[in-house]
Amino acid sequence: MCDANVCAEPDPQQCNDAPMGVPVRTPHRLTALVLSTLLAATTAATTAVASSPRSGHDPGDPSLLVTGLSGGGGSTIGPDGALYVTEPETGEVSRVDRRTGEVSTFASGLPERVLGTPGGALDVAFLGRTAYVLVTLVEPDDASGLYRVDRSGAVVPVADIGAWSVANPPDTDFFVPTGVQFALEAHRGGFLVTDGHHNRVLRVTPRGSISELIALDNVVPTGLETFGRTVLVAQAGPVPHLPEDGKVVAFRPGWPDTAEIASGGRLLVDVELGRGGLYALSQGVFDPVNPEGSPAEPGTGQLMKAGWDGTLRPVADGLDQPTSVEIVRGTAYVVTLGGEVWTVRLGHGHGWGR
Repeated sequence: MCDANVCAEPDPQQCNDAPMGVPVRTPHRLTALVLSTLLAATTAATTAVASSPRSGHDPGDPSLLVTGLSGGGGSTIGPDGALYVTEPETGEVSRVDRRTGEVSTFASGLPERVLGTPGGALDVAFLGRTAYVLVTLVEPDDASGLYRVDRSGAVVPVADIGAWSVANPPDTDFFVPTGVQFALEAHRGGFLVTDGHHNRVLRVTPRGSISELIALDNVVPTGLETFGRTVLVAQAGPVPHLPEDGKVVAFRPGWPDTAEIASGGRLLVDVELGRGGLYALSQGVFDPVNPEGSPAEPGTGQLMKAGWDGTLRPVADGLDQPTSVEIVRGTAYVVTLGGEVWTVRLGHGHGWGR
């Protein structure tokens, strides 16, 4: 049976009652479908990874774990349970021991950002035990896109997303032909990549094939998260990045649009499933006198959590220009633009909807 309002699988053979074979659904029905799945998904996700370090600080009170990185970008939990963080200023990826805070260089030699831009090595993800790094806004002689980290530590360009973007421009307005790729997420044997400037989500394979998965309006897609076939996307919203424009939306490959899941965060840069529900990372208050692409004001960032009503509420305040977050069981690891990693303990009082 296929509900004409909510089709769990975007298969025309299963949705013959939908016009042109396209599944018909209303946003509030899809929102209910996604929210009802989150609790089960987060339970499985948080029990599959090694336990987080014990912390003496109170829930919601950020505690400094690491300082001194050469800028901070995206992050991921590796197959060994460590935290991996990109350093855009030096073209490196560092491995952070989550228990001790010890930092070691995992990969180097990646293209560095062009001075004065928000580019460089912006995110990292693992496919199996192999790491891949997303690089954007670099010198014209360097590939702007996906790099593979070999066992020797050498970095090898896999897909030139910048060149592909020049050859395949979006329908929305833009002024950077190569786009500004932001987040990287492993998904179903390949990768999802957000382009916050060209307003779309791309699919990139390990062999270098690139395709557009979904085109969006001027919503500035940033962070990514997945569970099953569902893709969650954080949206910073257009300048001046007002709270009502900071949203988390959901879609599945093959669907023509997205459904809003949660909203209310300023300049959202990441989304993560964690203990009991959905979290989003707000970089904070954006000063409209600053150029487009500038970071939020220092010390105004928040880690937020979605309630059943779809409202994002703060879990931790005062974060200094956060860029990404990973959650392992009851601990969130927040990376900042200044090259720090902070932990936030998510107590039982941060249960879903509270």
